[in-house]
Amino acid sequence: MGVVATKSFSFALEIIKLYKFLSLEKREFVMSKQVLRSGTSVGALIREAEHAQSRADFLHKMNVALKEANETEYWLMLLVESDYIDKNQYQLLMSSCKSILRLLISIVNTTKTSLRR
Repeated sequence: MGVVATKSFSFALEIIKLYKFLSLEKREFVMSKQVLRSGTSVGALIREAEHAQSRADFLHKMNVALKEANETEYWLMLLVESDYIDKNQYQLLMSSCKSILRLLISIVNTTKTSLRR
């Protein structure tokens, strides 16, 4: 799980920078808080999962992290389509987000399979 934890932490830092840019420069407060909340919670949930009480608890936390990453993808799409961020900012953030999504999907699917055995 080290890779997904590291990537999600780096992603959270980029989301914090995005939040600062949106709130200070663009004076956008609603979507910026939404993307801040969902984008930073991904890594927090992954960290929680590292000390899950059971495999089922681990799976639950990783599933919630997956949902948060998916929500973050939505907010990023809204931000670019409403011209709050440019295509370059969007592509960099979305690349990281999609990478984390792929890792989380793999972790969730593998964990589900192992729990069925």
